[in-house]
Amino acid sequence: MRIIMIGTGPFAVPTFRGLLASRHEIVMLVAAPLRFCRDKRTPMPCPMREVAGEFGVAVFDPETINSPESVARLAEAAADILVVCDYGQILSKEALATTCLGGINLHGSLLPKYRGAAPINWALYHGETETGVTVIHMTPTVDAGPCIARASTPIDPDETAVDLEQRLRELGGPLVLQTLDLLEAGRAESLAQDAGQASRAPRLKKTDGLVDWSRSAQAVKNHVRAMEPWPKCYTFWHRPGGEPMRLILGPVGFEEAPAETVSPGTVLEAAADRLAIATGEGAAVLQGLQPAGRRMLPIDAFLRGYPVQPGEHFGPA
Repeated sequence: MRIIMIGTGPFAVPTFRGLLASRHEIVMLVAAPLRFCRDKRTPMPCPMREVAGEFGVAVFDPETINSPESVARLAEAAADILVVCDYGQILSKEALATTCLGGINLHGSLLPKYRGAAPINWALYHGETETGVTVIHMTPTVDAGPCIARASTPIDPDETAVDLEQRLRELGGPLVLQTLDLLEAGRAESLAQDAGQASRAPRLKKTDGLVDWSRSAQAVKNHVRAMEPWPKCYTFWHRPGGEPMRLILGPVGFEEAPAETVSPGTVLEAAADRLAIATGEGAAVLQGLQPAGRRMLPIDAFLRGYPVQPGEHFGPA
């Protein structure tokens, strides 16, 4: 088949490489426009562009994929199908109609759960123990098309979003190739999604990293795992006689809290190499903290430089 690959981010790379190594013909890569660093001269890294350059694949990078000019460019390529992954724009019905088979999309969740731009992060945030990837036949509605294929995997309780993304993108590449084989043979079966089971996974914002200590200690741990590598989880140490200090959290453990009732965010223990914080259920045991403008410090090193005391409070500014 003649294929137009549409993707920008690293999640799409194994799928792109798999297609390039297959019997299919890659007509071109559609990616987001080139962005530049703060010096306005150095291009920001784009893994998909790098792969396209390695294999001599032409790159089309419109600001808007659904403009009349972009749709015309897609149609001129006379491809059989669009393969979309980690792109960032929703394709219109006109764009999808430029190929005889429309478009398929590789999504990083078991749809209909976690529709949106950050499915891996929100799956971890909500404490899911299983996730996976889904290939859907695309419609103009976000991640709502019928499912053609899926592959699931358990989530390790200490896995971060970075770790899980790397596993899922490798899981997705072969699934896309299997889907193309089924479509080409006319044997693909599409299953409509149950909209009643859908959940949202919106693009992350910086404020999504603020820790809510009223959640359980395990939920706090999940929150930290979910916010890697950005925006990271943060809180504020309310120091007696000083301004609140913003702190980024490193890995977090959890355990049962003492029987006495204390408000969430209260420091339960701060000695040697232990810093335990009360939560809505259990105690969060912090393993590292990073003050603004500093590197991440193990808890023993942090406590030597910053004398946190039991009874002090962590929470919003």
